[in-house]
Amino acid sequence: MLRIGLLGAAKIAPPAIIGPADDRAEVEITALACRDAARGRAFADEHGIASVETDYEALARRDDVDLIYNALPPVRHADLTIAALEASKPVLCEKPFAMNAGEARSMTDAATRTGLPLIEAFHYRFHPAFGHVVELVESGVIGTISSMDAAFNVAIPYREGELRHTAPLGGGALMDLGCYPIHWVRTVAGGEPIIRTATARQDRPGIDTVMSAKLEFPGGVPANISCSMAEDADFSAHLTLTGTDGTLSILNPLAPHHGHKISITRNGETETLKVEGATTYHHQLDHVTDVLAGRAQQITGGEDAVANMTAIDAIYMAAGMAPRGT
Repeated sequence: MLRIGLLGAAKIAPPAIIGPADDRAEVEITALACRDAARGRAFADEHGIASVETDYEALARRDDVDLIYNALPPVRHADLTIAALEASKPVLCEKPFAMNAGEARSMTDAATRTGLPLIEAFHYRFHPAFGHVVELVESGVIGTISSMDAAFNVAIPYREGELRHTAPLGGGALMDLGCYPIHWVRTVAGGEPIIRTATARQDRPGIDTVMSAKLEFPGGVPANISCSMAEDADFSAHLTLTGTDGTLSILNPLAPHHGHKISITRNGETETLKVEGATTYHHQLDHVTDVLAGRAQQITGGEDAVANMTAIDAIYMAAGMAPRGT
């Protein structure tokens, strides 16, 4: 039995971990930590969680918890993830991994020091749809990649206390949304980019509502990434790869279980396909349990997480903004 403890009564927790756990006989959510006791108890009762702590560190010390899921705002990712690792608990940490690359390094160093898995919850990466995109690229179906374009836009209206609009908590479009297209192009490229230019729209000081950046990968391969959480933003998530022999695109790599389309165009002809699978979160939990059981090597977290935060920091600086937490 894998017993999971939740850090935070977060809105993402029911689809991301509670639902997938409920569908597996060998996984159980045993405890929740929430500073607001009443809110924590109500959340726990709604989702059938037996125990509630008001002390985050106390959750990591519980004997009936085998894995910590850190769904708190990014500002609490580093300290509490490290505390959990030092309490001998592996961690599944929500994205963005940390406030900045320095924090990400301290987290991965703690995982190395303790010898425990620390997995970043880039749930899309575990769905077979994106795995198939990677396989297609590696097969050479579109030749050598010559350019990439990726975007993720979704409206997140401002309201007082909204995490995404609060810089000290780790808010900003690049942090919450842009981390995905950065990860998409890095994963496909298999290397790390140089940030050439970046432009941010700040509707409020310190918060990027819209961000765009031009990256360059080894071999001189350019990549455009963009994200928007503006109130008038229409949902869009796509990755387009142009190669010497054609183009490959995937619509909705973020959540392919809600519908996606992979298109391959060569010699003027386009083939479309989709890849069946469960929700990205079910595949994520499969991956976590396989890693903990020694059946698989983790594919997010570690140096990958540090590199993604390094790119985020560099984009903020290129746009004339300070990285989060600095």
